[in-house]
Amino acid sequence: MKFVIQRVSRADVTIDGNEFSRIEKGFLVLVGISDSDTEQTAQKMVRKMIGLRIFEDLEGKTNLSLRDVNGQVLLISQFTLYADCKKGNRPSFIKAGAPAHANALYESVIALCKKEIPVVKTGIFGADMKVSLVNDGPFTILLDSEEL
Repeated sequence: MKFVIQRVSRADVTIDGNEFSRIEKGFLVLVGISDSDTEQTAQKMVRKMIGLRIFEDLEGKTNLSLRDVNGQVLLISQFTLYADCKKGNRPSFIKAGAPAHANALYESVIALCKKEIPVVKTGIFGADMKVSLVNDGPFTILLDSEEL
């Protein structure tokens, strides 16, 4: 499982020309899922993400977590995080999870986040989405379950 976590001052997702979800200060998280990922993988990734101390304290040091700043989360499924670009110029997505498996784990990530964070918004799995954000910092972290 891969999470691209962007600390944002705001983010939104538009589907079919209509705003679907919007958050203020918090994390925009692109979620990539492989066939080898499990519920335990999701739990580990969500726990790590929520615990990240990447918000500034009163002294300007990145010491505060999402909970500490009452941050919000926008979760977007993103199978392209598993793009393999080793051969040629056209990426292969064979390492991305099968849609049914990936959707089930994406829903699990959403549910796990909702247990911990008061405001959790999403996109729609498999939809053509337009995501916009104001990256605060910019601050972007890549979490890969194979490296945790």
